[in-house]
Amino acid sequence: MKLLFDQNLSFKLCQMVADLFPESSHVGLLELSRVGDQVLWDYAKANGFAIVSQGVDFAEMAALLGSPPKVK
Repeated sequence: MKLLFDQNLSFKLCQMVADLFPESSHVGLLELSRVGDQVLWDYAKANGFAIVSQGVDFAEMAALLGSPPKVK
């Protein structure tokens, strides 16, 4: 599983989970920190990422659109 950490979480999380989820990334590292939620959702879906966020925006999108991506 590849995790995509939202901008409201530290990019350091990628290093912390690298042994369990080696292909994980952060929106800032991918230069996606300024894109809209729908663009980020589509990127995650197209690239096999599960979105990790503290915000409720992606949970609401999952309720409307279903998954993938998985929202944690």
